[in-house]
Amino acid sequence: MSEKINDYINRYRKIVDKKLVHHIENLSIPEQLKQSMLYSVEAGGKRLRPILLIASFESFADDFNYAISSCIALEMIHTYSLIHDDLPAMDDDDYRRGKPTNHKVFDEATAILAGDALLTYSFELIAGDSLLNDNQKVEIIKMLSATSGPKGMVAGQFLDMEAETRQVTVEELENIHALKTGKLLEFAMYAGAFLGGASQTQLQHLKHFAYYLGLIFQVQDDILDVTGDQEKLGKPVGSDEGNDKSTYPKLLGLDGAMDKKNEYVEKAYQELEKAEAKSSVLKELTDYFSNRDH
Repeated sequence: MSEKINDYINRYRKIVDKKLVHHIENLSIPEQLKQSMLYSVEAGGKRLRPILLIASFESFADDFNYAISSCIALEMIHTYSLIHDDLPAMDDDDYRRGKPTNHKVFDEATAILAGDALLTYSFELIAGDSLLNDNQKVEIIKMLSATSGPKGMVAGQFLDMEAETRQVTVEELENIHALKTGKLLEFAMYAGAFLGGASQTQLQHLKHFAYYLGLIFQVQDDILDVTGDQEKLGKPVGSDEGNDKSTYPKLLGLDGAMDKKNEYVEKAYQELEKAEAKSSVLKELTDYFSNRDH
C-alpha cells in the first residue's frame, strides 16, 4: 500500500472513529445498551466503507462534511450487521477483530438490541443533518434502506446462511456477495458521488464499480481465510471451511480464486474510467481492497 493511500485512510479513519463515539456517547439511553453499542463500534474496524464514501464525494466536490453523517450512518449499519452475524442463530462466532464478540461480553438479548439501536439511529442521523436539504436526505435514506434491507445486505446474509447446507455455483456465490458485501459499498459510492454532484451516468458507472469492488473484497476475504495470518485477521484461519461455507478457493482452487479476483479488478478499473471520477484515490483503494492482509 502506498504511503499516500495509507495516510488518506488513517486521516479519515480517525475522523470517523471520533464522530462515531461522539454520537453514541451523547445518547441518553440505558448504560449497558450504550456500552454494548460502543464496544462493537470501538472494536477497531478499518472504516473502509465510510472512507470509500468520502473518496467518492471528493471525486466531485471538496467539503467532505456534507458526507459525514452518511459515513457515520453507513458504519453504524455495518457494525450492527456484524453484531447480528456473530450471534449463535447466525454464524455463532466467539471472536471478532481479535476480541470476544458482543454477545459473549454482554448477552444475546443486549447484543440484538445494540444492533437494532445502531441500525435505527443511523437513519435519525441523516434525517437530522442540517447541512443536507430535504431532497438529499430523502434520497440518501432511500438508498441506505434499499442497500441494507431485504433487497440488499439482509438478503445476502440470508442466502449466505442458506448456502451453508449445499454446494453453490460461482454465479450464485457472486450474487450472495454482491448483496451481502457489495450493496453497502454501492451505497458508499452512490451517496458520496450523489452528494458531490455527479451526473446520473457517472452514478451508474460508480454503482457498477462498487459491484466489482464488493466481489474483490470478498474474494480476498476468502483467500485470506486460507493463507492469512490469524493474528492479523483476528479470527481463526480456516473458519469458513470449518463452517462449511462456499468460498472462491473451495470452488475454484486458490489459483483460480486469484485469477477471478484479478478479473474483477480489471472490470472495476474500466467502470471507474467510464465514471470520469477525478480522484486517483478510488483506484488506489481498489488496489488496497485487492491486496489487504487483514
